[in-house]
Amino acid sequence: MPLVALTGGIASGKSTIARRLAEHGAVVVDADALVRELQAPGQPVLAAIAEEFGPEVLTADGALDRAALGGVVFGDRERLARLNAIVHPAVKEESQRRFRAALEADPRTVVVYDVPLLAEARGAGEWDRVVVAHASADIRRSRLVEQRGMTETDAAARIANQAGDDERLALADVVIDTSGTLDDTRAQADELWRSLTAGP
Repeated sequence: MPLVALTGGIASGKSTIARRLAEHGAVVVDADALVRELQAPGQPVLAAIAEEFGPEVLTADGALDRAALGGVVFGDRERLARLNAIVHPAVKEESQRRFRAALEADPRTVVVYDVPLLAEARGAGEWDRVVVAHASADIRRSRLVEQRGMTETDAAARIANQAGDDERLALADVVIDTSGTLDDTRAQADELWRSLTAGP
């Protein structure tokens, strides 16, 4: 079972690649979706976040107020580190459980871990292949402004808050250039799938 880490900066086209691999039959485990599940009301992670950062990071109905939490930790490395110390171990445990479940269901399946913060959090140690979706910071900033409605300043800040391109590319076994058309990106994902499923 190939275990593939798929990473890339914000607006890098990573989700397009993940969807294409899923269409081919890969089991995609989405780190962001895991985080949302683990931070849902009633989950121990949410309780730990509220205990650490106070009730002001919760909405009136007890859900996580992501904007409020972001305001507390954004730009404060110490507080961000405390948040990561709560969230990252729980995400790692749950992702490992899902990898094992996929393997037990079909030992030949390809498992793709869609993980934006690979460079920031976990490195390249356990993966059979690390795939990096790559487009320049200028292209990604334009996408954030044109497709997600961000201001230039907000887009630049989001990009600056992530690992740099060089840091991500240093982890890569495969780089998918997403600076062209969607069809170009999908074609590269198709080629990746062929390489992952080729016989010995």
